[in-house]
Amino acid sequence: MATVDKIRSGLIDKILSIRNKDFLLALDNLISSSSADNEIVELTAEQKEMLEMSDADIKNGRLISQEAMDKRNLEWLDGL
Repeated sequence: MATVDKIRSGLIDKILSIRNKDFLLALDNLISSSSADNEIVELTAEQKEMLEMSDADIKNGRLISQEAMDKRNLEWLDGL
């Protein structure tokens, strides 16, 4: 997995090669709007409870693979 510094450097290199002004303006808008969204989100009591239940499931080995979950979902959708 790439480190944050490697990702940042790669992005800077790519940005430096872009000559399209509209693309750069759109990229600037995207970056500016995402950095403004770094506010702290307060979870509801129900959300916290669900996270605690998830943690308990993980600790107790109550897990299912993504493949098995996909199969269950397809079976459920076929039943509709």
